[in-house]
Amino acid sequence: MSLPDARNSAGPVRVAARLAFLASLALASACTVRPLYSDGPVSAGVEAGTATQLASINIKPINTRYGQEVRNHLIFMFNGGAGQQAAAPYSMDLAVAALTEASLLAEVTSKDDEPTAGAVTLTGTYVITDVKTGKRIAAGKRNVSASFDRPRQEFARMRAERDAENRAARELAELLRLAIAQDMSRG
Repeated sequence: MSLPDARNSAGPVRVAARLAFLASLALASACTVRPLYSDGPVSAGVEAGTATQLASINIKPINTRYGQEVRNHLIFMFNGGAGQQAAAPYSMDLAVAALTEASLLAEVTSKDDEPTAGAVTLTGTYVITDVKTGKRIAAGKRNVSASFDRPRQEFARMRAERDAENRAARELAELLRLAIAQDMSRG
């Protein structure tokens, strides 16, 4: 078989390969990618984007200081700096628990103050319900740790622990926002 004959016999194979390539392009063009926090429509049947859905969640009050920190950060992130809606279609129960523990204990063998290390762990649990139907829309749990030094001075130790709680509250709010946005985008 000569070279021109080989080219002519491969014609149907090439046509089939081209058709397969065009079919794969058609399938790939049907896939869409959109940002998680976009306000654009998800599909033809869904009207609101994830950012709009997040703004339609009212977070119930919390009794603890660190819980209130998480709640305030979430409200700010959900609504772009504005307050909560008066009558939102979704309600969120948020529970935040804190655990403070020593990470490292160093013995003081001289007159120099040697700080010891501690860690604050905040755990946030949320349940989102539809206000009209009472149906549970989403639920989840996330936790964050923040380390801090524990000097021998009592006020410095208390302030360091509170700063660690504040850092952990901001990070926990970010994690919860991402988890809730993912839950809401799934529908």
